[in-house]
Amino acid sequence: MTNHIALFEPQIPANTGNIARTCAGTNSSLHLIEPLGFKTDDKNLKRAGLDYWHAVDIHYHKDLESFMTFVGERSLYLISKFAETVYSDADFSDPEQDHFFLFGKETTGLPENFMREHAKKCLRIPMNDTHVRSLNLSNTANILVYEALRQQDFTGLEKVHTYADDKLK
Repeated sequence: MTNHIALFEPQIPANTGNIARTCAGTNSSLHLIEPLGFKTDDKNLKRAGLDYWHAVDIHYHKDLESFMTFVGERSLYLISKFAETVYSDADFSDPEQDHFFLFGKETTGLPENFMREHAKKCLRIPMNDTHVRSLNLSNTANILVYEALRQQDFTGLEKVHTYADDKLK
C-alpha cells in the first residue's frame, strides 16, 4: 500500500518542494502533472525540499489524462473546497489499496468539468472561507496524507525518536 500525492499543474515551487519533503518523510509517492509552472531545477523548489530529493519516489505525467490512465481502478480522491464529503469521513485504512490524493493548481484548482465527472471522489477540508479563499497547498497535502497514515496505524513509519535517543549516540 502506498499513499500518493498528485499535483495538477503546480505553479509555486516552494509548495512542491515542501510536499516532496513530506513524501520523503511519509514514504508517499509524488506525482507531478504537467505543465509545471516552474523548472524542476528551480532553486526555491530545491530549497523547500532540502536534501531529501533522493528519497522521493517521483513520477511525471504529461497531462491529466495520462495520470488517470496510470491510476486506473485504484482509489482516487480529488481535494476541493467545493466537495460535500469531509476528508475525515473517507476510509483510507485498506492495507491492500493505494490511495491517490489529487490536488489542483494553486490559482484555479482542478478543471471544473473533471470535478463534475468525478464528484463522488471529491473530499474537502472544512474551513472558514469568508476569511481566506483556500488553504496552502502543502499544508492541505499534509493534512490528507497524515489522516491516511493515522487510519493505517502509521504503518512503515519509524518508532518515536526522542532527544534522549540522540544523546545515546
